[in-house]
Amino acid sequence: MSGHSKFSNIKHKKEKNDAAKGKIFTRFGREIAVAVKEGGPDPNNNSKLKDIIAKAKANNMPNDTIDRSIKKAAGENGGADYVRATYEGYGPKGTAIIVETLTDNKNRTASNVRNAFTKGQGSVGAQGCVSYMFDEKGQIIIDKEETDMDPDDLMMLAVEAGAEDFSDEEDSYEILTAPDDFSAVLEAVQGAGVPIVSADVTMIPQTWVELTDEQDLKNINRILDLLDDDDDVQNVYHNWDE
Repeated sequence: MSGHSKFSNIKHKKEKNDAAKGKIFTRFGREIAVAVKEGGPDPNNNSKLKDIIAKAKANNMPNDTIDRSIKKAAGENGGADYVRATYEGYGPKGTAIIVETLTDNKNRTASNVRNAFTKGQGSVGAQGCVSYMFDEKGQIIIDKEETDMDPDDLMMLAVEAGAEDFSDEEDSYEILTAPDDFSAVLEAVQGAGVPIVSADVTMIPQTWVELTDEQDLKNINRILDLLDDDDDVQNVYHNWDE
């Protein structure tokens, strides 16, 4: 089985995010708040909440922080009401960018996202203008140096749990799942004691765009950095081959 692994990019993002764990936990807190309001505080009866908890734990969010977020959202004054908004657009050389947000002020968020694209010489497009270039998949990345499990055993574990694809790359293993099977596969991998670099339901590009011009590289980084600094932005997907 094979796939296209972007472990070096994910590892870079993880290292960058390690310096801002509080911000990441805030974003998971928003996801938890929305899930609790939509389906209740019991993950056994709320599959969306169960998936978010699994992702939060995979990103080293402490159990007590998760519990506090659930209790806060379940309380009478559950905090701000967040709504989802997704933006799509183009960066340098037609690179495709998808921005997922959770916000209590859509006007503010829309303005900030548009500003990020504009400052990087990009543009926000219509809904659906680039999302067709991506496939929604559950993705689990494992650092080879951090696990002693035989790759064949790991592949069988993942496949038996419902994985679609297993990729043995130079420095990592990548497991891909259908979105609905992500939680079950992640639980199986975690249950086997395998340390995980990254785990999420993500948008994987069907093709990648390579940028070589110095100004294009500055612009794409400008867009992504501004989006990353925005607390309303939950996820950013792109097809730039870093």
